[in-house]
Amino acid sequence: MTEAGHPAQDYLAPVREAVLAAALPHVPFDGWSDVVLERAIQDAGADAGLALLAFPDGVRDLLGVFWASRDTALVQEISFRNLHNLRLSARVTEALKIYLELLRPHREAVRRALAVQALPPNVPGALAQLYRTVDAIWRAAGDQSTDFNFYSKRAVLAAVVASIVTHWLGEGGTNAEAMDAFIERRVANVLQFEKVKARLGALSRHVPSPAPLLGRLAARLSGARRWP
Repeated sequence: MTEAGHPAQDYLAPVREAVLAAALPHVPFDGWSDVVLERAIQDAGADAGLALLAFPDGVRDLLGVFWASRDTALVQEISFRNLHNLRLSARVTEALKIYLELLRPHREAVRRALAVQALPPNVPGALAQLYRTVDAIWRAAGDQSTDFNFYSKRAVLAAVVASIVTHWLGEGGTNAEAMDAFIERRVANVLQFEKVKARLGALSRHVPSPAPLLGRLAARLSGARRWP
């Protein structure tokens, strides 16, 4: 499967790429809209039938292609820069900086994309796409976790990516050096969280489970028979 979730030998991939390339110049002015999609299909010279197959859900699919293209470019760039000699934390930091580099030429398109995806019907798809992005970052950075850490790392990094992009679209968007420092601080916060979590996990192995006590307390409050 590709990053966009389509089969590796996807005959519609060139159509998606061409239509996206044709749409991006219009998005800063007209947003991610059906009008932009129709214009992009015409500008790309795409066959109407193939375009319908490529974008069955309209603009939502076009947005998905945009984000997937950034993820694919990110993985390729990480591989090209050969970051595997760095510590894992440094790899993740560099990956986030690369991701922002890939978004920079499309700042207004990103802003408008997030506005569209914040609408209630689009939130599930937006969260799924964010998961694919952070999963791509962790995998490209060489993360090998398969236990609960697999999920916790992605959840934490999702919050980091969201905060970085939000900061970049706001006050941090004009100063690349300041944004790099912001990314480094956010990753440092994540590492501190992971250290605390590891300590708590080690401590919990030596602390009696509170379940019996909580059970007895609940029984008393409910008037039920006390647990033995």
